[in-house]
Amino acid sequence: MKKLTNKVALITSGTRGIGLQCVKTLARHGAIVYIGARRLDAANEICTELINEGYEARSVYFDATKIETYESMIKTVIKEVGRLDILVNNYGGTDSETDLDLIHGQTETFFNTIHSNLSSVYLPCKFAIQQMLKQNSGVIVNVSSIGSLLPDIARLGYGVSKAAINSLTQNIAVQYAKQNIRCNAVLPGLIATDAAIKNMSDDFIDSFLKHVPLHRFGQPEDIANAVLFLVSDDSSFITGQLLEVAGGFGIASPMYGELTKK
Repeated sequence: MKKLTNKVALITSGTRGIGLQCVKTLARHGAIVYIGARRLDAANEICTELINEGYEARSVYFDATKIETYESMIKTVIKEVGRLDILVNNYGGTDSETDLDLIHGQTETFFNTIHSNLSSVYLPCKFAIQQMLKQNSGVIVNVSSIGSLLPDIARLGYGVSKAAINSLTQNIAVQYAKQNIRCNAVLPGLIATDAAIKNMSDDFIDSFLKHVPLHRFGQPEDIANAVLFLVSDDSSFITGQLLEVAGGFGIASPMYGELTKK
């Protein structure tokens, strides 16, 4: 059963990893999906693949380093189809080599990370909600991180920026609930994208999985399915929630990893 028939969805950074799987999942459930991407050639290839499968997908230019594209991206979608029902803010990242702890991390990286990651949610929401108010409906899902809840020994800018996104999500949910606009966040744990797996040693993998009760990495499909739930009518009475999709990571006692076996 298709859950998003004729809904118009926009997903930022939708050409790889979690974003790509969200694009495929929402399209296969009947949505007209726009891929917000800097690499339009890659986005167009994905669109062609989905169209050949009988789904609807289009590309729209989005470059997180160019502030003007946040608004132009939204305006392009509305101009072409006249509405926007679903926004998934998937962009986010950091420079792991310079986003370290408070003393050793670069101050410039810290503030750049916060500005980039927070802008990539704040601005699309700001422009999308103006259209959603006209429709008296709309759903937003912001991709945050389990790291927004669990302090770490590094990636300070990333963790702080994602925590800010959580707060922004809940403020938006409260401010526009009466206009039938919902806003939630998905908090992925460690997801086994190609890029992530290539940068992890076997020792790290063994150590990390000891602290994941479900004892596996997440897959992009796990996040896409959570996003599907939150943008569909299945979650029509849910807003302002931070949905952890991390296999139970961070829930157990800190001694969990030492006391359990594979």
